[in-house]
Amino acid sequence: MTDAPIKRREPPKSPHLVTGGLGSPLLWRWHITMWTSILHRATGVALYVGALIVAAWAVSLASGPETYAGFKALLGSIPGKVVMFGLTLSIFYHLGNGIRHLVWDTGHGLDVKSANASAVVVFAFAAAATLAIWAIASQTGAL
Repeated sequence: MTDAPIKRREPPKSPHLVTGGLGSPLLWRWHITMWTSILHRATGVALYVGALIVAAWAVSLASGPETYAGFKALLGSIPGKVVMFGLTLSIFYHLGNGIRHLVWDTGHGLDVKSANASAVVVFAFAAAATLAIWAIASQTGAL
C-alpha cells in the first residue's frame, strides 16, 4: 500500500457549464421536448390568469347588468379577444400535454423518437382544437 495522497475527483458539471475549445461554452441544443416542458409550465400559469378572468366574470354577472355589459365589452374588444384566444390555446395545449404525460406515466412513449412525435401531435392538437372552437364561435355569432 502506498502513502500517496488521495486525489479528490471533481464532481460532474452540468452540460451547459462545460466549455468547448477556446473556452467557448457548449450549450444544449434546443429540442422540441424542451419547448413542450417550458410551454406546459407557461400555459399552467396562463390558466391561473384564466381562472381570475372567470372569477371576474362571475363577480360582474352578480354585480348587475351594467357591470356585466362593461365586462362583455372588455372581453369583446380586440385585446380581450386576443387574451381569450391565448387562453383557449393554453387550455388545449395544457390538456394535450397533460394526456401525453399520463401516457408517459404508464411507461410508454419515453424513447426520443416517440417523445418528439407526441410533442408534434400536442402542438397540432392545440392549434386545430383552438381554431375549431373559434371557427364555431364565429359561425354561431358568439364573437
